[in-house]
Amino acid sequence: MSDVAYQPSMLDFAEQGPTLGPLAGRLRRRELGRGAWVDHLPGWVTGSGGVLDTLVHEVPWRAERRRMYDADVDVPRLLCWYGPQRALPHPVLTAARDVLTRHYAAELGEPFVTAGMCLYRDGRDSVAWHGDTQGRSAHIDTMVAIVSFGSPRPLLLRPRGGGAPSLRFPLGHGDLVVMGGSCQRTWEHAIPKTARPVGPRVSVQFRPAGVA
Repeated sequence: MSDVAYQPSMLDFAEQGPTLGPLAGRLRRRELGRGAWVDHLPGWVTGSGGVLDTLVHEVPWRAERRRMYDADVDVPRLLCWYGPQRALPHPVLTAARDVLTRHYAAELGEPFVTAGMCLYRDGRDSVAWHGDTQGRSAHIDTMVAIVSFGSPRPLLLRPRGGGAPSLRFPLGHGDLVVMGGSCQRTWEHAIPKTARPVGPRVSVQFRPAGVA
């Protein structure tokens, strides 16, 4: 995807390469109600500019079309899926998946094994309101851990069915957000379009087996 242009910040590059900060004592949990919660940690990955460069240029991104309202439309972002046996495109992602598995072992009870990736090329790319319920998460509590690389974009959350204002989590270089409990069933999340000039952002979503 060398045609995706961006201007990396020198603050996002570290001489020793990307590193993961500690999770214990730094993650901040917000209870959402109805058994749902969100953990948030800005700047978990430091030196993340090199990771973004690898993801933008070396991941085999694909465009998709989906059926909506009796018409086939372009999905407004590029996608790539890494299954359990597929090597991740950067070592820090493998390390992140392992650290998250260890940290949430007592609550989750199983490892994170897959990595879905989305490339938001600019402000025109987005994802509509949805929950990740195309698997076991449609009927059991689970977790989806998202690590963000690149230009900040807000992750919005709202209760499924309405009834409360949406919550806003700004996600930028190296930020982590984990949606847990009943979040995928009882809440929805979205990345809205923006008219502001923004560079590319890559979202890496770690999930347990059977959760999509």
